[in-house]
Amino acid sequence: MRTTLIIVDNPKYWPLTLEGVEVVPARKYLTDPAYTNLRHTKVYNLCRSYRYQAVGYYVSLLAEARGHRPVPRLAAIQDMKLQTMVRFVSDDLDSLIQQSLAPIQSDRFTLSIYFGRNLAKRYDRLSANLFRTFHSPLLRAQFVFQKKWVLQSINPIAGNDIPDSHRPFVLEVAQEYFNRRQSVPKKVESRYDLAILWNPEEKASPSNDKALKKFIKAANAIQLHAELIRKEDFSQLAEYDALFIRETTNVNHHTYRFARRAAADGLVVIDDPESILKCTNKVFLAELLQHNHIPTPKTMIVHRDNLETVQAQLGLPCILKKPDSSFSQGVLKASSREEFLTHAQKMLAESELIIAQQFLPTDYDWRIGIMDNQPLFACKYFMARNHWQVIQHREDGSKREGNVTTLAVEDAPAKVVKTALKAANLIGNGLYGVDLKQVGNKIYVIEVNDNPSIDAGLEDLVLKDNLYLRIMASFLRRIEQRKKPVCDKP
Repeated sequence: MRTTLIIVDNPKYWPLTLEGVEVVPARKYLTDPAYTNLRHTKVYNLCRSYRYQAVGYYVSLLAEARGHRPVPRLAAIQDMKLQTMVRFVSDDLDSLIQQSLAPIQSDRFTLSIYFGRNLAKRYDRLSANLFRTFHSPLLRAQFVFQKKWVLQSINPIAGNDIPDSHRPFVLEVAQEYFNRRQSVPKKVESRYDLAILWNPEEKASPSNDKALKKFIKAANAIQLHAELIRKEDFSQLAEYDALFIRETTNVNHHTYRFARRAAADGLVVIDDPESILKCTNKVFLAELLQHNHIPTPKTMIVHRDNLETVQAQLGLPCILKKPDSSFSQGVLKASSREEFLTHAQKMLAESELIIAQQFLPTDYDWRIGIMDNQPLFACKYFMARNHWQVIQHREDGSKREGNVTTLAVEDAPAKVVKTALKAANLIGNGLYGVDLKQVGNKIYVIEVNDNPSIDAGLEDLVLKDNLYLRIMASFLRRIEQRKKPVCDKP
């Protein structure tokens, strides 16, 4: 059973009495051994100050060390102090901020946020988003008008700083919040919690709905509680032991921020931020594979000064790739010099470097799925009919895909699997999909993908439910390894 604690500087000045919640003086929580070994404990840190090395700072610090779940966590405390993070949040929520604050006539506005709510219902959406981002129960956000409304600062509110007129409302929303948190039982008795990040609106998701359900079922089978989260749940990462990203990743994207935050908070995370950095940039991959003598189609890193030499070295047609291309998007074939220059100059307007690659026509590409430096599945991705890519993106926004044939790993050519493993091992020990072409007896690596597609009915056709179990079992092993106490050597 979970224990819920509210930690305050002095309970004498805490204005709310909440059912099912113990209010504890901060110094008692920090020094009383009775709190050291509590398990399954959620700690709501409502101290007056989170200043570095102040009492409130140490409450969250020691809560994390004890395996409790503090709200806010240290990472969220640091985010409140960082002006760059405040500016980022302001930009990210810009349309909502402008819409919410449009009626205000003055050039400054203070928003009090109590467990994600505000007294005025029209500010609830904005309050909820800021609460999810910084995940501190009582917050005060300051906005200023500078041609448009911007978030200037956000800070915690101490319990005794709640205005008397606000207290009945705060009591109501706080009790509602705690009742909701305590009344949602887990479906299974679990050892650890796994968050699966997804986007239901994404058209080319790495896993379809049926696959996501199979991941959750597999996790439950090994007492790992898994649940789906979305972009809006960023602040709730602290409540989990691991993060599994099942949304297309990119460095300039919330998926990378999720990975960074999860890794910083000590969660097991796939895709880890380093794998995202390496795999989502084709320029890096081209240099990495070449440096390590991994066979690839003839490849050039292209910039404005060597455009005229590409045709002589690679011939035409050739393939041009944006550094962050994925799912066949941002990849173009140039069949003439004019077409090459048009495509290349357009790409170079967005990136200083792009990739040009020798065109190797084949009926299909190999995809070898790899995790923990071991092959998981082998697929043949056939080209879309009358097209040179696996996915044909049409001008009207529709797409057409080629067929997929899934084989047992041992039935794929040994040289294909061996080359895929060699390439993936340069990235790490996460979950990867290595794309390769086979031309006669020669094998060429096209790219290494983090966040590979795993769809029910395609990649799982051979291993079936065991594919999902193997991935979830890897999460469990990694979590247990991370939780294992470190003993000093004699």
